[in-house]
Amino acid sequence: MVSGSDQHGTPITIKAEQEGKTPAEIASKYHQQFLDSWQKLGISFDLFTNTGTANHTEVSCDIFLTLLDRGYIYKSIVLQPFCPHCQRFLPDRYIEGTCPYCNSSGARGDQCDECGKPINPVELIDPHCRHCGTTPQFKDSEHFFLKLTAFEDRLLAWVKQQTHWRQDVLNFTTRYLEEGLKDRAITRDIDWGIPVPLDGFEGKCLYVWFEAVIGYLSATKEWAKSRGSEEEWRSFWQGDVKSYYFLGKDNIIFHTIIWPAMLMGYGNLNLPYDVPANEFLTIEGRRLSTSRNWAVWLPDYLSRYDPDPLRYLLSINMPETGDSDFSWR
Repeated sequence: MVSGSDQHGTPITIKAEQEGKTPAEIASKYHQQFLDSWQKLGISFDLFTNTGTANHTEVSCDIFLTLLDRGYIYKSIVLQPFCPHCQRFLPDRYIEGTCPYCNSSGARGDQCDECGKPINPVELIDPHCRHCGTTPQFKDSEHFFLKLTAFEDRLLAWVKQQTHWRQDVLNFTTRYLEEGLKDRAITRDIDWGIPVPLDGFEGKCLYVWFEAVIGYLSATKEWAKSRGSEEEWRSFWQGDVKSYYFLGKDNIIFHTIIWPAMLMGYGNLNLPYDVPANEFLTIEGRRLSTSRNWAVWLPDYLSRYDPDPLRYLLSINMPETGDSDFSWR
């Protein structure tokens, strides 16, 4: 059982700006809080790592360069939002607007939380800079794209065989594939993350969701090294093993489409056996959101209460088939 904290991407840089710290300080602070919380909750992993390790960078760059060499990653000039007031590009959570698919407000420049669909910033309706509210300009910027269209038929054939998946996961993934895939940008104009491992692309990093899912593989390799058996990771990724990915429903497509496409392109690695995605846990009827400060913060809870009541509540109220609610009342 391996897991870890995702230390890259705009959520970290935004929090760093809010607290007047560096992204590295923020990542380190919250990773330590995660470790402390797991210990106090009585939850253990074979390895709980993070995506800031040299090992993760090495594995991520290997997958990127291999997919590039095989023609599954290519360069293209795309329009990217640029804030004339802040004088910077606006990747992911730095830009918000209305979703072009479900008309939900507050959609980000990479995904709509409401309908779960990925979004390109140029598709947002009435976009604005999250920091200052300015309407962005759109400027040309060269980025790398994952050629998802090359895997569409293969993915659909594979997904239709996964009859053991939860029906909601299977239906959502199948519907998404049948609507047709689009190639997706996998780099960002940001300096916090894994730098693009090629000359001429300074100031650009790998998109957090491209390299974050690689964390499952890099964590297994790190675990094997920690046991003094570097090749032991192969038994989990190339042997007769069923891998389970536990996550929330807003991350389904990253684990049933994007990550499997990357694995198919790289070759000789096991695809997910099951992706048991849970529905949402709401708080007082509102969707939990750490970015909107609407959550039960574990360090606060554990400083006042024993862990067992919370463990019990989450066990009996797990949102496996539908959203469930938490209330302090």
